[in-house]
Amino acid sequence: MSEIVLVNISGIDKPGLTAQMMNILADWEVEILDIGQAVIHDTLSFGVMVHIPDPVEPVQKDLLYHLHSLNMQIRFTQISRPDYMQWAAGKGQQRQVITLLGREINAAQLAWVSRVISEQGLNIDDIRRLSGRPQLTQAGLEPIKQTVSIELNVRGLPQDVQLMQQQFLEISGETGMDIAFQHDNIYRRHRRLVCFDMDSTLIQTEVIDELAEEAGIGEQCKAITESAMRGELDFTESFAKRLSLLKGLDESVLQKVADRLPITEGAEKLLSTLNKLGYKTAILSGGFNYFGQHLQRKLGVDYVFANELEIIDGKVTGEVQGTVVDGNRKAELLEMLAGKENITLEQVIAVGDGANDLPMLSKAGLGIAFHAKPLVRESASHAISNLGLDAILYLMGLRDSDTGELG
Repeated sequence: MSEIVLVNISGIDKPGLTAQMMNILADWEVEILDIGQAVIHDTLSFGVMVHIPDPVEPVQKDLLYHLHSLNMQIRFTQISRPDYMQWAAGKGQQRQVITLLGREINAAQLAWVSRVISEQGLNIDDIRRLSGRPQLTQAGLEPIKQTVSIELNVRGLPQDVQLMQQQFLEISGETGMDIAFQHDNIYRRHRRLVCFDMDSTLIQTEVIDELAEEAGIGEQCKAITESAMRGELDFTESFAKRLSLLKGLDESVLQKVADRLPITEGAEKLLSTLNKLGYKTAILSGGFNYFGQHLQRKLGVDYVFANELEIIDGKVTGEVQGTVVDGNRKAELLEMLAGKENITLEQVIAVGDGANDLPMLSKAGLGIAFHAKPLVRESASHAISNLGLDAILYLMGLRDSDTGELG
């Protein structure tokens, strides 16, 4: 009678090993039911589930003899038909992806995350490293600034998604490791548009505060900005208050501020990679067009929508022309761009840090709170709080080896 057998092989990896094994199994007309392998530091762990026609023993002896000559270890496990059918049915469950991001990832962090996953009734099917192999810091030298990312593919549905995300936020706060949870569907692998907030997202400052510094009212403006970003003030009202403080500012100051804008860590790598892969990108900002267009030229952004600062006779009037780009307007613009590009909202990524970004973050298939205020971080589905913008590439499932090929 035919049997279902799980064959596990381990040892030092050798070129051509898979071909040799498959040739042996082919000679006995064996059916492959499942197969997988991993190589860590030249050590192979290989598994194949096979359906072997009777007689089974000659196939096993053939494999044992060949692999023994290669100094490989092999183990056979017989699988009953009911167990196989139950396992096969489980493979049809919904799948999720949990991405871990940090300057380093250690055993304690993985143990904590794995415990949460288990308590939620999920099962880890696959673990893969997205980042390059981490470098080790030598004694007495400064720590190497690097990003480490591991992707966990899990099966099943969480029993309590909200509780799980709260626990992930707790782990992130305690350990400095960001954790993202996504449904593994076709849209996750086919995002086409990435929309960015500008101030404190693509750049590490608030432009209006920089202008206020030049006008000599920096502290007054900054206090209003921080209150608005925390969600304590209505954006439109706070924007009007800050803008009125700039009345009379000389137009020449704008270029001076634009020239010193600090680009956020990872922004140039992220935009360069997205451009090479054919993604469309947009800046949707409650700031000013002048600075959005400056970044557009610098980073290669496709679309810019921001406020048009009114200037008359070389002086800022303290007003803007047209509709103010607030939170709701950002969400509308995101929807408009998705329609223009003929894609679904599930194919859109939105990135922002402030309360006025929440409407667009909730509209996008992947909404990311980037170095965000507590209110935003807790309200958004995903958060990056400890790394640069290029960490978004890992949330898209890209590996360092993928982006390295783009050169």
